[in-house]
Amino acid sequence: MSASAVHSLWTTAATAADPISKIDAPKIEYGQLAPMLIVIGAAIAGVLVEAFVPRKSRYYAQMFVSVVGLAAAFAAVVALAADGYGTTKARIAAMGAIAVDGPALFLQGTILLVALVSLFTFAERRLDPAAHGNRVDSFAAQAASVPGSDSEKAAVKAGFTTTEVFPLLLFAVGGMLLFPAANDLLTLFVALEVFSLPLYLLCALARRKRLMSQEAAVKYFLLGAFASAFTLFGIALLYGYAGSMSYGTIARVVDGTVTDVTPALANTMGNDALLLTGAALIVMGLLFKVGAVPFHMWTPDVYQGAPTPVTGFMAAATKVAAFGALLRILYVVLPGLRWDWRPVMWGVAIVTMLGGAIVAITQTDIKRLLAYSSIAHAGFILAGVIATTPDGVSSVLFYLGAYSFVTIGAFAVVTLVRDAGGEATHLSKWAGLGRRSPLVAAVFAVFLLAFAGIPLTSGFAGKFAVFKAAAEGGAAPLVVVGVISSAIAAFFYIRVIVLMFFSEPRPEGPTVAVPSPLTITAITAGVAVTLVLGVAPQYFLDLAGQAGVFVR
Repeated sequence: MSASAVHSLWTTAATAADPISKIDAPKIEYGQLAPMLIVIGAAIAGVLVEAFVPRKSRYYAQMFVSVVGLAAAFAAVVALAADGYGTTKARIAAMGAIAVDGPALFLQGTILLVALVSLFTFAERRLDPAAHGNRVDSFAAQAASVPGSDSEKAAVKAGFTTTEVFPLLLFAVGGMLLFPAANDLLTLFVALEVFSLPLYLLCALARRKRLMSQEAAVKYFLLGAFASAFTLFGIALLYGYAGSMSYGTIARVVDGTVTDVTPALANTMGNDALLLTGAALIVMGLLFKVGAVPFHMWTPDVYQGAPTPVTGFMAAATKVAAFGALLRILYVVLPGLRWDWRPVMWGVAIVTMLGGAIVAITQTDIKRLLAYSSIAHAGFILAGVIATTPDGVSSVLFYLGAYSFVTIGAFAVVTLVRDAGGEATHLSKWAGLGRRSPLVAAVFAVFLLAFAGIPLTSGFAGKFAVFKAAAEGGAAPLVVVGVISSAIAAFFYIRVIVLMFFSEPRPEGPTVAVPSPLTITAITAGVAVTLVLGVAPQYFLDLAGQAGVFVR
């Protein structure tokens, strides 16, 4: 039989059966997905800059692409919010894969501002002394060369810089924008990987203490891979339970309000083991990302070993993205399981608040101290998540916005205190810093007081909002534990302030480097947000309140 005859038989058969001859083209609302598309586009442009722009010009080209990309994406978020997509026009876009609603837009705006401020700390090149006449940043001259090898020395001598950090930052931000907006489990997992993989790389790129930095990246990668695997297994179990990846469909199956029950679905719907195990595994993966006890073991090592600008970005932006995703999973997919997940979250929140605050007291390294402090803050934010009220959502959104800027500002200050070996992160070296450099010490004190939740700082407004929502949501004992943890945490924050202002400076103590306008901008933004949200938080609380409704 000739080929043409076979072909005609095949097409005739296909036409006769005709179940699949018409595949619908996907309908994508590009305008509503603009923030994510702009950032991913800028990241791809950054990769092309690495490939085609001469080495001398890459730094400025990457800076330009990154700043324009992040600013344009933020403008797109504001335009969507102004157009009513956060409130009246909230919808599910991209064929059910992505939610465009208040929490998504609020968190995306926060992540983009945090990334823009972090970008300035990434681009700082005045803190280290010039090497062979070339200005250097916080990142390894050539990431692929073995620490201390001849090729690394040659790269430093030639003045190489790792400008790839800018597209890596943008790819991470792209994943973070998608993570809290994901409306099906597969999109959630893709977003998780898109923002995790660049972070694993960024953690390994420190210019000083290269081995410690690479060790941090390996720990983060291995534990992150475990957490991703648990999440994926949980997704598979939930799919097995509900027969769908979509958040809305799973929620209806959990509630028992699903209408079209096929025989196959009827068999699995009654199987609560699938539902409970799947939900537990997904939530566990998200708790790993926010650094909640007992999934926090990576946090201090990674925060200490990663380049400090990366630590600041990671500590702020990852928390915002992961808590956004956790809120959507618990409030949109699993509201029908509230009585099952709330007691577990109570336990996690209590051990996270107390564990982070108590262990922080024993720390002697400023970056590890801030890491344990961030664990305690994850516990405070979980108190708002447990409230399961609209106020709970808006208080968590406000806290995330306030906390992220304090964090970036604090880590930006840490980059300034230096000795011959680079950053002086051991606490003993900070003794007397207030006498040697009163302005830097005062700024750091403002951030520490905000972490402690002292009135007139954003930390107080955030904690007050979260604890009030938790108390009204029936979690008053949790608030008592939170206040006790805050008191414990205040001890070690105040101890650092006392060390800076009331200790004698050592003659061989560290110096405070004079930064370029980039780091000054980052620190100023942190102080401004901390004080504005502390003195006049009402407008921003109202904004978070308007943004606190999930589209279902």
